[in-house]
Amino acid sequence: MASDDSAAVTDAVTDGSPPLEAPTEANSAAHSAAATGAPTPAPPVDPRTQLRLRSEGDYLTLLLPNPLQAETEGGMLSWGELIQQFKQRLHGSEPFWQPHTVVHLAARDRLLDTRQLQSLEDLLTTAQLSLKRVITSRRQTAIAAVAAGYSVDQLAAEDRLLQSPPRPGQPLAEPLYLQTTVRSGVEIRHPGTIVVRGDANPGSSLVAEGDILVWGRLRGTAHAGSGGDRDRYIMALQMHPTQLRLADLVARAPDGPSQQYLPEIAYVGDNAIRIAQAQDFARQHFNATLGQGAQPTDAF
Repeated sequence: MASDDSAAVTDAVTDGSPPLEAPTEANSAAHSAAATGAPTPAPPVDPRTQLRLRSEGDYLTLLLPNPLQAETEGGMLSWGELIQQFKQRLHGSEPFWQPHTVVHLAARDRLLDTRQLQSLEDLLTTAQLSLKRVITSRRQTAIAAVAAGYSVDQLAAEDRLLQSPPRPGQPLAEPLYLQTTVRSGVEIRHPGTIVVRGDANPGSSLVAEGDILVWGRLRGTAHAGSGGDRDRYIMALQMHPTQLRLADLVARAPDGPSQQYLPEIAYVGDNAIRIAQAQDFARQHFNATLGQGAQPTDAF
């Protein structure tokens, strides 16, 4: 299932119009502006070497330059130089956004750590912008972003931005392993299997084209097989979800506290989402090969 964020990044990548760039008439008036003491319009943005910020409706997309393209064309800048240039442009241009506007960071293939993400957040905060989501094709960047509390949309590769939604049976990306608690308000999207060693709190969201395994309490929403594959599973040591989705099927958690405190697995059976204890699920699928089905402990 393709996300709105992926579409937003596609627009940003394919649109050559430079954001944070003064209109043509403003550029022609640069000398007169300087003479009157007005701020000098910023020079054009080079997308190969500079960060770009552009409007995508109710949020902004911040695009980092492609490190491979910049290195090939001899324009590779250090992270410190990128931040310094962006800082000058950010505070030297007239804001075109409302205070506290949300920002999605399109990191592309650039490798970022928590320190670099924090430096970007600090800079955006001074401009009354709020970094909420990181879109990346690098596993290490995705892990760092989740650890820092951002929502994450991990892409299999940068050219995936221009592809149609995945088809069931297509090879998946390598699993994404996260050793952290997924906090409320955080959404993680991955074109493979998601494994969380920790809890997924209420208000969190996990979306995977593969399976979802939570080695802790699943109390948020989980969507496995997001590309349409019903042969996917959601497993948790404690299954207390707000909502479960498997491919195109949706199930809401039952009212009242759960009576199960054993590992459970959600799967598709008879065109519905069903839940079974892990040990019963193993027996069920083993017996199914012998023509002996087992009953699930719960069904939605």
